[in-house]
Amino acid sequence: MTKIIINSELTCPECGDRKLLEMPTNACQWFYECTACQVLLKPLKGDCCVFCSYGSVPCPPIQESGSCSGCES
Repeated sequence: MTKIIINSELTCPECGDRKLLEMPTNACQWFYECTACQVLLKPLKGDCCVFCSYGSVPCPPIQESGSCSGCES
């Protein structure tokens, strides 16, 4: 069994600001407001959450099963 990494460095595509954040372990985070420039980040097409789009580590559901089927709307 692979150890799930719960911290990911989120990088804002607008201003380049980086924050080390703890990811939710049982859900996907669909939105994040950059604390530096206040842009609202949303997942890129095909990604389930902001961590899969802008993070250094994919979200825990992706790490665990390779799928976010339980998280998608």
